[in-house]
Amino acid sequence: MTQEPQPRLEAHDITVRFGGLVALDSVSIDVPAGAIVGLLGPNGAGKSTLFAVLSGLLRPTAGTVRMDGEDFTSATPQARARRGLARTFQHPELFASLTVREHVVLGHRMRNGRRRIWTDLVNGRSFRRPSSTETDQVDDLIARFGLGAIQHQPVLGLPLGSSRLVEVARALATEPRVLLMDEPSSGLDSRETLDFCETLRTVVDEHGVSLLLVEHDVPLVLRMADRVHVLDFGVKIAEGTAAEVRENALVRAAYLGEEMPATVGEK
Repeated sequence: MTQEPQPRLEAHDITVRFGGLVALDSVSIDVPAGAIVGLLGPNGAGKSTLFAVLSGLLRPTAGTVRMDGEDFTSATPQARARRGLARTFQHPELFASLTVREHVVLGHRMRNGRRRIWTDLVNGRSFRRPSSTETDQVDDLIARFGLGAIQHQPVLGLPLGSSRLVEVARALATEPRVLLMDEPSSGLDSRETLDFCETLRTVVDEHGVSLLLVEHDVPLVLRMADRVHVLDFGVKIAEGTAAEVRENALVRAAYLGEEMPATVGEK
């Protein structure tokens, strides 16, 4: 029998209690290498809580988090980042005075030149001269996400959709092994969303990064994800392919009995 490869990121029997409230109840999820995994659920289902546990912002009441088989339950967000875990946020967290390109450069230097970051941030416009490798990799990400026309603009005042693309490009510049993405399509129009999906799939296929998406855009997740997990009231109620999840009676009930949306270009 062929042994299944070790998942990049695993959460086993995660329970989180806030006083008498059980936010997560023995939830398990895994993110394989080079896969896109979706996390769905109505508001209040526990998605954000699980993301906080996976990224190290919240210590679970019970359960374990592993990266590449190593127990990281007590590890800080910084330790997880050094191991190759990156994330984006529901509301983009950017430096208002820096340009689009400078954000991507900072992401690259977080991975490849940590000692240069503090000087760059203090000096602002006085970023040190980039290497040719850095320039090529930054150029590639800016082109992939269609940011070329605004790359030298400060992020302050950018539309939400553009700010979100900057945050994703910066995260990918750190060359993560696993990227947690919180509502990545928020602020994008339908055309931008389709382009965004294609870009992420290309990044996964070419670089082998693993993605875990939390999204309210159900059709987006069903279109992109290789596997989907569904939470409701802190409990995992379904797991499977997009087709399996869409036909699951518990999932339908969780979404108020409405028919799950069909995917566009379903795999």
